Amino acid sequence: MFSQYFGHYLLNKGLINTEQLKEALALQAETHVKLGVLSVNAGYMTPIQVEEVHEKQKQIDKRFGEIAIGLGFLTEEQLDQLLTGQKQNHLILGQALVDLGILNIDQFSTALNNYKKENSLSDEQFDAIKAGDIDTLVETIVDLDGSSSRDIFTNYLSLFAKNLIRFIDDQVRLEAKEVNGQYETNWLVTQLIKGTEDGEETLSTGIGCDEETFLKFASIYAEESIDEIDELAKASVSEFLNLHNGIFLVNMSNRGVELNMEPQQIQENAVLPVNAVIVTAYLSFGTVDIVIW
Repeated sequence: MFSQYFGHYLLNKGLINTEQLKEALALQAETHVKLGVLSVNAGYMTPIQVEEVHEKQKQIDKRFGEIAIGLGFLTEEQLDQLLTGQKQNHLILGQALVDLGILNIDQFSTALNNYKKENSLSDEQFDAIKAGDIDTLVETIVDLDGSSSRDIFTNYLSLFAKNLIRFIDDQVRLEAKEVNGQYETNWLVTQLIKGTEDGEETLSTGIGCDEETFLKFASIYAEESIDEIDELAKASVSEFLNLHNGIFLVNMSNRGVELNMEPQQIQENAVLPVNAVIVTAYLSFGTVDIVIW
C-alpha cells in the first residue's frame, strides 16, 4: 500500500510522469507474489488450505500468515522464509523504476528520505509504513485530529483498507475527500451500526462510487462478470460492506464494545449533508468513497 503513496509522491514532485508510474506499478504487480501462492509453490500448503485461510479472513482481522500458523498449516520458520521471499513493495517499485531507466538508485533513495522528512515521520513510523503497517499509514496520512471519534474512525478506515486489499484490489491509496455543501454520488450502499443498549451512539457507514466502478467492484467480489446494475451487482457490493462491518464488530467486541448491524440499504443518485468523514480509496480500476457519519 505504501508504494501507491510513494509513487504518487514521485509524480507530484515531477520526478516521474503518469505513464511511468503506471508502468512501474504494473511491473511491481507482476513481481509481487502473494503468500498463498508462495506457500503452495514451496509445498508448505495445499490450495484447499489456502482457500480455508482466505475464508477465515472474511471473519477475522488477521494476516494470512497468522491464520495459517493458527490452523497448523505453517510453522513460524516457514512463514519467515515466505516473507523474506515476498519482499517489501516499495523496494519492488524502486527496482522497477531503476530497471525501466526512470530513476537511478541515488534519486530513489533521496526521494524516499525526503518523503519521510516532509511527512514528519519518525524512524519507527517510517519503518512500520515501509514494512506494510496499514494502521500506522492511515494514522499518518488521513487527518482525523479534529474528529471526536478519531480512534473509531481510524480503526474503521484501517480495516477497510485491509479488506480492500484482501478481497478487491491490492493497489489501494486512501486520501481525505474535500466536499463543499453536500456529498453526491451515483451509487451509495449504506449500513447502520448501533450499540446494543438504548441511547448508545450509532455509526452510519457507506460506500459510494460511479456506475462503472460499482460494476467492476461487484464483479471482483462476486468472482464473475457483471455488466449491469442488477440484483447480483447490488447484493455483491452490499455483501462486501456487510462483511467488512462484521469483522469491524468482532474487533470492537474484542475491545469490550458490543455493536449490532442493521440491513444494508442501496441508493441511486444519493445526496448526503456534509457532516461525515469521507475518504476516497483509489484502486487500479476506479475510486470508491468510504463514508462514515
